Amino acid sequence: MNPARLLPALLGLVILTGCASITRGSKEVFVVDSVPQDADVRLSTGMVGKTPASFQVPRSDTLTVFISKPGYKDRTIIVAAEIGGGGGAAMAGNVFVGGIIGAGIDAGTGAMYEHKPNPLMVTLEKLEAATPAKP
Repeated sequence: MNPARLLPALLGLVILTGCASITRGSKEVFVVDSVPQDADVRLSTGMVGKTPASFQVPRSDTLTVFISKPGYKDRTIIVAAEIGGGGGAAMAGNVFVGGIIGAGIDAGTGAMYEHKPNPLMVTLEKLEAATPAKP
């Protein structure tokens, strides 16, 4: 085989060793559900919906989730991005293959992260009914 043809192929392989970036992408579907359902959901990213709701979010962002429903106490929950099983395995593959560039790409794009918990399940607490004042 001609070494001049082999070099571009090897260079392309080294550049594309950002395994998690290729296999997982830099975004994920984040699901929020509640008991009772049909609650309003707002993410710190500005996205809104009603439970059950699905959002396409960057894997590396820490999310603040605001949930409200008339007659129930509002909830605010912070969901952190952590190194996920698939992202960790891809990063290990980068190290094993020697893909420093791939490891940098995965870290930079956030592809190695995922939100935990996902799905986020929230039980809303009913507000106490106001008792009428006694005369």
